[in-house]
Amino acid sequence: MFCFQCEQTDRTGPVLGCGSQHGNCGKDSSTSDLQDVLIQVVKGIGRYGAAARRLGHGDDDAAQFACFALFTTLTNVNFTATRFVELIGEASSVRERLRDNYEKASRAAGLEAKPLPGPAAWQPAGDTDGLLTQAAAVRVDAGLAEVGADVIALRALVLYGLKGVAAYVHHAHVLGGDSPSVLAGVENTLAFLASDPSNQPELLEQALALGRLNLSVMELLDGSNVGRFGPRTPTTVLTTPVPGKVILVSGHDFLDLLAVLEQTQGTGIQVYTHGEMLPAHSYPVLKAFDHLAGNYGGAWFEQQNEFAAFPGPIVMTSNCIVEPRPAYRQRIFTTGPVGWPGVRHLTGRDFSAVVRAARGTAGFPASVADAPARSVLVGFGHDVVLAQADRIVAAVKSGAIRRFFVIGGCDGALPGRSYYSDFAAATPDDTVILTQGCAKYRFNQQNLGTVAGLPRLLDMGQCNDTYSAIRIASALAEAFDCSVNDLPLTLIVSWFEQKAIAVLLTLLALDIRNIRLGPRMPAFLTENVLNLLVETFGIRANGDAAADLAADLAGISA
Repeated sequence: MFCFQCEQTDRTGPVLGCGSQHGNCGKDSSTSDLQDVLIQVVKGIGRYGAAARRLGHGDDDAAQFACFALFTTLTNVNFTATRFVELIGEASSVRERLRDNYEKASRAAGLEAKPLPGPAAWQPAGDTDGLLTQAAAVRVDAGLAEVGADVIALRALVLYGLKGVAAYVHHAHVLGGDSPSVLAGVENTLAFLASDPSNQPELLEQALALGRLNLSVMELLDGSNVGRFGPRTPTTVLTTPVPGKVILVSGHDFLDLLAVLEQTQGTGIQVYTHGEMLPAHSYPVLKAFDHLAGNYGGAWFEQQNEFAAFPGPIVMTSNCIVEPRPAYRQRIFTTGPVGWPGVRHLTGRDFSAVVRAARGTAGFPASVADAPARSVLVGFGHDVVLAQADRIVAAVKSGAIRRFFVIGGCDGALPGRSYYSDFAAATPDDTVILTQGCAKYRFNQQNLGTVAGLPRLLDMGQCNDTYSAIRIASALAEAFDCSVNDLPLTLIVSWFEQKAIAVLLTLLALDIRNIRLGPRMPAFLTENVLNLLVETFGIRANGDAAADLAADLAGISA
């Protein structure tokens, strides 16, 4: 195997990348190699899908399948090798359907139906051993000797950004949020990658085009969440347990949570959110359920200890699973794109097995009621914050608010993450922190007080809710008749996996400069490519939290 797509990448060898029998995420070499093969076939889907769509015969179902398939290859989503063998077969069938569509559309238009090359024609082997043999020729660094490390880095930037976009497309799709133009953008990006591009300016421009596409996707997802679950409202969420039988829901999928709530209504079972599901409590449709009891635990990487201690079954939706420990392996369930060998996978949003498991477990004892109650405040989406725009603008003009910090993204277990808690704790009382993603767990229990009648810490939601930060920044720039780069605003992006790469590309596509990125730079970026991003966009690596904060407050951009 060879993989360098996430922050856990092995950096100990002469070549940056996980290349042993297991990646640092826990993925085995067979699963990694099969994911590479799946991506090769999906590139062929993109090539035929884009060609057919240009002839007026787009296939949205095929494009959605491509997004789902890409989603399964994100870090910490699916670790089941047999599932990828199945997906490769499904992808081959979808690609053949698209080839037929393309040929029929070409003939109908009086054009020659020329077979398309590369991944569009590439044939996966008929058995697992054959697929694993093929993998070396299609992995992310294939062609390194011919095109060089910088081209490979830029191809990886596009591919990993596309994986993040595809995940957001899927999140919107399950909520009924679909856009043929977005799906066309995904197909075009796949077709571009299928051509084995080597022109570096074209690769960078494609990455920025992907960032622009992701902005549309995030807007679609934002509207889909609000349309399905109601407008967000600031909500205090209990983070200490209450007595009773319980179910824990983690990941990102609010529809799965809704189904669990509906299927446990009247049973006496309490439902808790975990990780990126915390923002669910701000949506009226979800918080209307009295047995949505609170949020348990913190970010995804702490789940092995937290799930072992949780006295009930766990549902892992969409992504962020870590190898289940024996202590809870028999009571964790997966849904959607998530999978782990030996863990029960549920389909059709039928959670009856989870309800049965909850009835058979002890739940939280009565003694938990004796502990002091703790809580956090969530629900500050762009609609909520911008309703206070006049107050915020007045506070900035009067000097009551000196600066805004957007501190958000992914959390992780590796050293260097204390930067974010240290930074947040040191921010002065006349500043505001906006946050989204599980990075918030580094500091959302801190009591930061208020400023100008507003909480100093405004939790905007999941990593999926980055659109809110962009909307707020854009509205402030309009109010002050300046660019976002001229606002008293610092963006601090905590990256871990491919969704964060998609968000970063969106910020760069909007020409937002001087972003702080950490806790360390992605391993797939070569020194030359990183220097290009630094010179073009002013990207800054995390340094010392106190020194970085002082520079930001002084308005020093580099």
